[in-house]
Amino acid sequence: MADKNDQEQGDPAGSTMMFRRFVADNKEPEAAPKRPVTPYVLAAVGAVLAIGIIVTVVLTWS
Repeated sequence: MADKNDQEQGDPAGSTMMFRRFVADNKEPEAAPKRPVTPYVLAAVGAVLAIGIIVTVVLTWS
């Protein structure tokens, strides 16, 4: 019973310092940056514009 009482009276700050060191050393990896959407939007707008120009030219010359 005396051994158990001695263990409870240990330095509580020691475990806190170990926990803080663990958290500081084991940070979660950052999420990968998202890919930009702008090039896809511009490609889609360009494709629609090109198809519109082709359809306009074909209808004009027909």
